[in-house]
Parts: sequence; structure tokens; C-alpha cells
Amino acid sequence: MGVKLMSVVMLVIFFAVMIGVGLQTRKKASSVDGFVLGSRNVGPWITAFAFGTSYFSAVIFVGYAGQFGWNFGLSATWAGLGNAFIGSLLAWNILGRRTRIMTQHLDAKTMPDFFGKRFDSVKLKVMASIIVFIFLIPYTASLYNGLSSLFGLVFDIPYWVVIAIMAVLTGFYVIFGGYMATAINDFIQGIIMLFGISAVIGAVLSDNGGLVAATQKLSAVPAEGWSGGAFSSFLGPDPLALLFVVILTSLGTWGLPQMVGKFYAIKSEKDIHKGTVISTIFAIIVAGGCYFLGGFGRLYADKVPYQPDGVTPFFDKIVPTMLSTLPAIVIAVVIVLVLSASMSTLSSLVLTSSSTFTLDVIKPASKTEMSEKKQVTIMRLFIVFFILVSAVIAVIKDAHPEITFIAQMMGVSWGALAGAFLAPFLYGLYWKGITKSSVVVCFIWGCAIEILQLFISLGGIDISGWGPVLGYIFASSIRSGVIAMVGGLIIVPVVSKLTAKMDSKAVEDTFSCYEEQVSVKKTEALD
Repeated sequence: MGVKLMSVVMLVIFFAVMIGVGLQTRKKASSVDGFVLGSRNVGPWITAFAFGTSYFSAVIFVGYAGQFGWNFGLSATWAGLGNAFIGSLLAWNILGRRTRIMTQHLDAKTMPDFFGKRFDSVKLKVMASIIVFIFLIPYTASLYNGLSSLFGLVFDIPYWVVIAIMAVLTGFYVIFGGYMATAINDFIQGIIMLFGISAVIGAVLSDNGGLVAATQKLSAVPAEGWSGGAFSSFLGPDPLALLFVVILTSLGTWGLPQMVGKFYAIKSEKDIHKGTVISTIFAIIVAGGCYFLGGFGRLYADKVPYQPDGVTPFFDKIVPTMLSTLPAIVIAVVIVLVLSASMSTLSSLVLTSSSTFTLDVIKPASKTEMSEKKQVTIMRLFIVFFILVSAVIAVIKDAHPEITFIAQMMGVSWGALAGAFLAPFLYGLYWKGITKSSVVVCFIWGCAIEILQLFISLGGIDISGWGPVLGYIFASSIRSGVIAMVGGLIIVPVVSKLTAKMDSKAVEDTFSCYEEQVSVKKTEALD
């Protein structure tokens, strides 16, 4: 069976399963709570896989694995391990339980809704909604990156067709089944990703004579300032730059609405403990595997296409080049793997965007009472809108690479969202002393840093006279994103100490959810 036919068969089966899940779960998506959160009754396996597949998209497999693997060699694997232990293990331990308890107590269904109710401020909810709307759309559009390169290995079809297929199918099952369709399909897609990345790593290493031989070849690749072995060393040729990558891609998930939202929906206490282990193992295999795979990218330096400067490769082409010589079955698996990764993250993002805009902007602005059915209908319409907009942006970016604004906007989106939301959300769960003013300042800080980065990246601001430290930070959206996040963690407590406190009675009522007495069976907990 040829690679094209094999790929078609696997894709047809994949699409049929996705659509079937959407139709099967439509009855559970009739209410707002069911459509947005699966009625807060989702088990550990599905929640953990939903968290992981929302975390790792085709951007990781194709773009980041190629870029960071090329720049750092095998040490890029640290980024994957950081994603597993900071972005998954610590995130579940520190945020999981408290998020589930407090959001249910406040009846908060989205992150902006949490800010509005936790700090008793409609303005904060609106501000957060605007930030989500502005920065989540370009982030959503970035999910299509790399699809054309991989589909080009097998199919001779235009890029816009690939985008259209992915957008229509994702929209279908999210519109019909809401959160449960997304979560169940994420579970299926997660299994594909686990087996897929394992198969690809094995095939690439085999193609290079095995792990030892491949590592020896990589150690012989020269790097600037090194006599040899830089790309096979423990920390790679640039440990400081690698540290920024680890922090941004790992700690950033703590402030992303589509990631934190998974904790709103988990069923019980014991499910959080199970989900923590499952999510961490998933991240070790998928994220660690992707970056480990990308670390061997320089072994294909003679085959990778380069940019006009002749030195910098097209990073999105590195992984597809590595896969081009592999057996037909492996390439077919990769096609489904990357489509799975992209669709799972896309579904999570558009569901987050539509629910946020409907519940936190449209509903409060409505002069008449909106029924549950009407709210769900509006969310479905916005899912169509957000998918359409992201697809159009992706097509425009591909057709007009000279429009650098789109690419740069995608680059700063993660940093802006995490910089604005991480600190207020974390402190809001744990600290009674956080103030409204500190949240406003952090929102402004995170967005301002990344908007400044956007103008710098577009060449609108010259940073040559800013000194070595600022020049280094703003030379990359990765570094400025880290500063936005870490700065927020400092700004919030400092501003909270200097500004008016919230009403103590309201704060105590909010935190009373952690002290509420509940009865459990002895199978759940001992005396």
C-alpha cells in the first residue's frame, strides 16, 4: 500500500471517529454548564489527556522541535522535561485542586468570569475578556503552522484546503458536543500522539544507525565557540537562552485560559491526583519526545531548505525533512499525529474564546434575560466565527509572508496572555491580600511588555541604545515573555501592599470554600 493511500485510509478513519464523538455527545451539550465544562463531571484520564493535547500542538512538533532542536541540539529535551514537571506536574499540584474548588464556589465558568467574581469587579472581567479576544485569535491561527509542510510530503493539495478541512472538522464536533466532545476526542488524539511520537523517534534513530551512532554524528557537528560536541552536550551551546525557553513554555501554561479551564471541569479529589500522574507521563513522552527528536535536526543540514541568508533554515521544514525518508506507514502516522495535535488544541482554544465572549461580554451587555439554549446557540455561532477568523489569518500569512505583523503577533500572544493572567490567578487562589488594583496593573504590564515587543520585532523601535540587558531581553519574544510572567509575580504583591484592600467579609466568604466541611466514605479518605 502506497503512502498516499495509507494516509487517506487513516485520515478517513480518524475523521469518522471525530465526527462520531461529536454526534454522540451532543445531548450533554444542551446546557451552558454542560457545553462549557462538561457539567464539572469529567474523569482523570480524559481531563489529563485534554490538558496535554491542548498544551502540545503541531507548533510544538513541527515548529518548536525544529527550531529549538536546531539551536540547542539534544539539550532541547530540557524544554520537554520542563513542560512535564513545571507545566504539568507542578501546575496540577498547585493549581488543580484550588481552581476546582474556588471556581465552583464562585460559579465561574471562564477565566475572566473568575477575575470578575473573585475580585467583585465587572471591569476586571471585561478587561480580561478583551485580552483573551485580542491575543487568543492569533495564537489560534498559529496552530495551522507546519501543516502544509507535512501534508506536502504526501498530498499535492493547496495549503488553504488543508486548513479548511481541519477547521470544518474541528468546528463540527465542538459545535455539536461542546466540552465533552472536545475532551473525548482529545483523549483519542492523545493516544495517537503517544504512539505516533514513539514510532517517529524510533524510525529517525534507526535511519541514523541507532541512538549511539546518531549521537556520535551529532557530537561532530561544529558550533560557534565550541571545538565539538556542543549539540550533544548536557546544556547545549547556549544554556541561558535554553533557560528562557524552558520557563516560557513551562510556566506559561499556568496563566493560559484554555489550560487552566481544564481544572474547572474535573470530577473529584482523587481524580486530580490520578490526573496529575497521567498528565505528567503524557508530557514526558510527547513534549520530551518532540524536543529530543528535534535535537537531531542538524544531521539533516544538507537536506534542509534555507532562508535567503543561506545560514538560517526554515525551521518549519526541519522536522518534515527528517521524516521524508521514513517508511510509508510512519509518514502516514505522522500526518494523523500532527492533525490530532492541531485539532485538539484548536478545539480547546475556540471553545475558550467563544464561551468567554458569550458569557463575559455578550450576556452581561444584554438588556434581556438570556435562556440557557440561547447562550449555547450564541457560543456555537462564535465557535464558527473564531475558527473562520483563525483560518483566514493563517491563509493570509502563508500567501503573504511579507506581512510580518501576523507572524510577530502570533509570537507575542503566549507571553501576553501568561504575563497578564498568571500572577493574578495564582495569587487569587492562595492569597487573601491581593487587591483589584494589583490585578489591573498586572493586566497592563503583561500586555504592554508584549505590545512593546511587537513593535520592536516589526522594526518600529530601535533598541540598539538600550544597553546589553534590555537589548538581550527584547531581542526575542521568548525572553520578553518570561519577563512579563516573572515580573507579574513581583508586581502583584508589591502593588497589593500599596493599594486599598478588598472588603474583608467578601474575601473571607470566597476563601470559606476551602474550609467547608464535607463527608466522605472511608474508601475515599481515612479518619
